[in-house]
Amino acid sequence: MLDAAWQVWLQLSPWLLLGAAAAGLLHVSLPRDFAHRQFRGLGGVGKAVALGVPLPLCSCGVIPAGLGLKKDGASDGAAVGFLISTPQTGVDSLLVSASFLGWPFTIFKCLSALAMGLAGGAATEALHTDAESDARLEGATAPQSTVGFFEHMVDVIRPIWKWIVFGVVASAAITVWIPPGAIAGWSDIDPALAGLAALSIALPLYVCATASVPIAAALIAQGMPTGAALVFLMAGPATNVATIGAVKRAFGGRVLAVYLATVIVGSVGLAYVYDAFIPFEALGGMTHEQGHPWWAWASAFVLGGLFVYFVFDDLRHAWLRHRAPTGTVVTFEVDGLTCNNCVRKLERALLHADGVTSVTVTLDPGQATIEGSAHPADLEAIVQATGYAVK
Repeated sequence: MLDAAWQVWLQLSPWLLLGAAAAGLLHVSLPRDFAHRQFRGLGGVGKAVALGVPLPLCSCGVIPAGLGLKKDGASDGAAVGFLISTPQTGVDSLLVSASFLGWPFTIFKCLSALAMGLAGGAATEALHTDAESDARLEGATAPQSTVGFFEHMVDVIRPIWKWIVFGVVASAAITVWIPPGAIAGWSDIDPALAGLAALSIALPLYVCATASVPIAAALIAQGMPTGAALVFLMAGPATNVATIGAVKRAFGGRVLAVYLATVIVGSVGLAYVYDAFIPFEALGGMTHEQGHPWWAWASAFVLGGLFVYFVFDDLRHAWLRHRAPTGTVVTFEVDGLTCNNCVRKLERALLHADGVTSVTVTLDPGQATIEGSAHPADLEAIVQATGYAVK
């Protein structure tokens, strides 16, 4: 089991780090407001989908980003197209997918995300719901983009590190504990039915696009039809209970129906096309070869060290949040917090201030509670310098 997990880790690490580096490069290269300008009409849908495919945003991060697009003037269709296509892909997910499942599979998955995003966005545009959804987004804020290359690399990996660990362990467990061919009977099931079975699992659950790739590869290696695994990789990241609720609140029931119909029909239909017309070669990546290059070992140790840092940093923050107050308590209403990365970023900045003994930052509502002897004006200046506003 440990050896199987280590082999998966060696294969995943370099591509995950390379994808995070590419995301960091995109972040520092593009203008700060690039993602929030001129996304209107069918042309805006196409630009929003094209922008979203390479971005390494999973289900938790894509919600505020998509709503931020809408708040900054994007149409409902552009925002929905972005919400459908973005969490299925990302440079990190695509590189990991190519490593485990091959480039033909990965290219088809990428094109499928593009097609589903365009279809869902165009159908939403046809509903003309922009006016009614604007009221639902009153008070929402656009995402901030103030971090540098290396910090953004870390911020890309941090929200999904627990899911990466889960994916590696689950992949190793499937490889070791499920006998080869044990689920080969799935191949005799109609591809559409196999896809619907995978869909019933993927729709309500949070599934990280990158972390789910090793799981899908292990299931395919044990006999699951490739199309069913493709449904899992497309519908899982694009939907979960939180995403469904956010789309309903921000855009209304009609747009939610379009969103879900696009994901369901698109993932099952495209997976059926893949199974019917595209041959899938045997997986070489799941054979656990021992001759990994030096850069795979180096990447595995770098990524492992980063995960160890995440563990200790999370424990430190948990201890600071729960210890008894040691001074004056100051609470700010903070505008601009859009994801858990924003929360951690602001917490780190405030904890480094002189006289601060503990900090608790919450996303909903956007609020920072600081304990210690620091002056409120100094704390407010730190919040603003970090890229957020005090209400």
